[in-house]
Amino acid sequence: MLCRGGALERQLRKLRGQARLLVEVGLQPEEAALLLYAGIATGKGLAEASPQQLLTQLGRLERSLLGMAPPRVDAATLSRWIRQARSAASRPWN
Repeated sequence: MLCRGGALERQLRKLRGQARLLVEVGLQPEEAALLLYAGIATGKGLAEASPQQLLTQLGRLERSLLGMAPPRVDAATLSRWIRQARSAASRPWN
């Protein structure tokens, strides 16, 4: 049962991270999930991310998940996400 509880806790942490990205940054669930798997769990983390490094990391992740299918995230999309995260981070209610 302990293992099951640990697995449940990990799933809940992932869902919380995904929800944060949805609410804070305005991403779609699949976009937030991709960022979570890349290690970005908050809007602040996305706002502080290096665009080029994150693009490389997401490209590798997409290739490992989707094979040689065309990447879903390009530089323009990633830049938009980072701008949205920086904008959200500068709001006074955050």
